[in-house]
Amino acid sequence: MADNKAKPTKPANKTPPKSPSDPAKDRAAKRLSCDSNSSHEGAVAGEISALEEAFRKFAIHGDTRATGKEMHGKNWSKLCKDCHVIDGKNVTITDVDIVFSKIKGKSSRTITFEQFKEALQELSKKRFKDKSDEEAVQEIYKLIEGKAPIISGVTKAISSPTVSRLTDTTKFTGSHKERFDPSGKGKGKAGREDLVDASGYVSGYKHAGTYDHKVQGSK
Repeated sequence: MADNKAKPTKPANKTPPKSPSDPAKDRAAKRLSCDSNSSHEGAVAGEISALEEAFRKFAIHGDTRATGKEMHGKNWSKLCKDCHVIDGKNVTITDVDIVFSKIKGKSSRTITFEQFKEALQELSKKRFKDKSDEEAVQEIYKLIEGKAPIISGVTKAISSPTVSRLTDTTKFTGSHKERFDPSGKGKGKAGREDLVDASGYVSGYKHAGTYDHKVQGSK
């Protein structure tokens, strides 16, 4: 017997088919998104770049393993000294050490950039007493922005009587004296080796080369 029951029909798919995407448009959209994100990050970084750059330069000073993200107390003190945060009146080296110990963690030996700004805020109240809190912070930032550690020059040699006596060629005797001319300049090879004199004059004769002058003068 034939099955006269009608088979149920499937509901029609009402979702329209997706149109094929354009690879070029997708790449352009991604590039615009990346550019907008990078420009936003650059704008944010630019606000603190000068101060943070100084922080990192001082943080890595004298330590090849430093990353520039944290600063030790020694470098913090150098920054305050080189950037004239320490003026010897309102802010002293003791004030700098106290603020560093106060800001850093109890078990930590370094401070981060954010803690660095907190420390500067504390010192700004002492350094610029006649200004408001905001103005004092800006003034202390100006002292540090764009700065780098000051590298000390070459230490000058200290002369002593002993060294002067040993380097004074006029007081040399014997074979050592023959190594220098009357002005104290070294003779080089002639002062170190015995060179054969083939002029025909006796060694030590002081009037060598004057014979022609005497003969011509007598004529």
